[in-house]
Amino acid sequence: MNWPMVLIFTLVLLGVSSLGFWAARWTPGDLTRLQEWGIAGRRFGTIVSWFLLGGDIYTAYSFMAVPGLIFSAGALGFFAVPYLTLIYPMVFLILPRFWTVARHRGYVTPADFVRERFDSRGLALAVALTGILATMPYIALQMLGIQIILSALGLPVEAALLIAFLGLSGYTYVSGLRAPALIAVVKDVLIWLVVIVAFLTIPGRLGGFGHIFSSVPKTKLLLSPSQYSEYSTLVIGSALALFLYPHTLTGMLSTNSRNVVRRNAALLPAYTVLIGLIGLLGYMAVAAGIHGTAAYQTNSALPALFAQMFPGWFAGIAFAAICIGALAPAAIMSIAAANLFTRNIYREFWRPTCSDHEEAKVAKTVSLLVKVGALAFILFFPTELAINLQLLSNIWIVQTLPTVFLALYTTWFHRKALAIGWGAGMIVGTALMLALHFQSSVFPISLLGVTIPVYAAVAALVVNLALCCALTPVYRFVGADNGEDATTATDYAAEPVRARARLAPDGQVAAQTLVLVEREELAPVRVSPSMTRVSERENGTSSLSPSAFIARWGANGDQEVHTESLDGHEST
Repeated sequence: MNWPMVLIFTLVLLGVSSLGFWAARWTPGDLTRLQEWGIAGRRFGTIVSWFLLGGDIYTAYSFMAVPGLIFSAGALGFFAVPYLTLIYPMVFLILPRFWTVARHRGYVTPADFVRERFDSRGLALAVALTGILATMPYIALQMLGIQIILSALGLPVEAALLIAFLGLSGYTYVSGLRAPALIAVVKDVLIWLVVIVAFLTIPGRLGGFGHIFSSVPKTKLLLSPSQYSEYSTLVIGSALALFLYPHTLTGMLSTNSRNVVRRNAALLPAYTVLIGLIGLLGYMAVAAGIHGTAAYQTNSALPALFAQMFPGWFAGIAFAAICIGALAPAAIMSIAAANLFTRNIYREFWRPTCSDHEEAKVAKTVSLLVKVGALAFILFFPTELAINLQLLSNIWIVQTLPTVFLALYTTWFHRKALAIGWGAGMIVGTALMLALHFQSSVFPISLLGVTIPVYAAVAALVVNLALCCALTPVYRFVGADNGEDATTATDYAAEPVRARARLAPDGQVAAQTLVLVEREELAPVRVSPSMTRVSERENGTSSLSPSAFIARWGANGDQEVHTESLDGHEST
């Protein structure tokens, strides 16, 4: 056992855990409410949300799986780079609209949106269950990432993993989303530091990049023609799935304006550059003669490379960075799964009248149970099973695309057609994986005598969309009930509805108090005439007032009602 490496690793982890508990005091907010515990009161700005989303999307398992796949399969593993590039124009165009309606309507989960958009508890339940189902293997794989690091350190894996689990559970329960947001800052700084140092030192020790690439078999340097369709469908399917995951949407909903969402779409590709550099470490592992361990196979390539190339103290920093890179997304994922269960299962079907405090308490408890399930899965089931189940995550979650993202722009789809399409996509995608015995997520499809390898997520989504498009006219023709859309056009607008000022019901003069009505369906809120934000609604269905109406007196003594737009600037 390398004691300097273990000591540095332990000290960094203890510091990060302390930071996670301190996060409860970081920004003011009532953590007994789900709006605060689960999405941090929707108050994160550009910098914090950039770190949070970076920690959410680029997980520790990605940092090991991408170089591990390149180490074993070569250029195919670089599909992560184009898919993590193509996704951001989609984020720039789509997610500000989702953020806006979520802020206006007080949504915490995508299933909240589906429930009101299609007036369907069943369809919202399908989205919630899919999100939880797809998230569980992801959390288990973060635990697996920690397990691989602990094994590389020579520590007793089960005992050390249990300690890490207790710390993760503790600060998630206490601090909610604030904890992974702060921890993600530390994780990202350390990851960038480790990668920069690796590229400054390792190539020189291996004889330069020329020697590194010459050490890699030529078949692994470039894609073969037979891999083109596999590579391209992996890119498309992964890109379509990424921001449908509950944990990525949770991170996005924690931001404080539409412009923050757009800025992150422009800034997050910096992490994609990082992923490309980390992928090249897989080739360095080949040149260094690294061999995967029997227990973790190629996923152990990167830790083995760091242990061989770095001095013990810096290897400890590198391992701590990867481990923190598992703790942060695992916390966000468990919070997102708990939000889905509490809002769209517990409150919707069991306790419709539960208070805000009860809702938050249930979410905290469920977040613990989710992590316990992931930990048990890693400790008591074969590692290969966790990895294979993760292959299903994208296949499952992308089946919610018509119901969530397409529904942002149209209500043409009939809710029953969407439900059938979702079910068929889930069945087809799972069946394709079963046919491949969970050894791959790429299925060979034969058309007109030509066999084309296709990512199963894309094939299942095509079936889903085809049924949605084919059945919607049928249901409309027979007059099947399609529910009532509770959202309105103004819910999707960047500029809020202009407030209306009037005298208070008690007859007080306007100079003493104003009543601002945000919309017809919302109860009036009394404010003072001095630059005052409207209080958040007591029933907890919305966060800080979506449009943040402000009342003040003009210079001429007339009443002026101003609104703060969702793009972060004030308008009159």
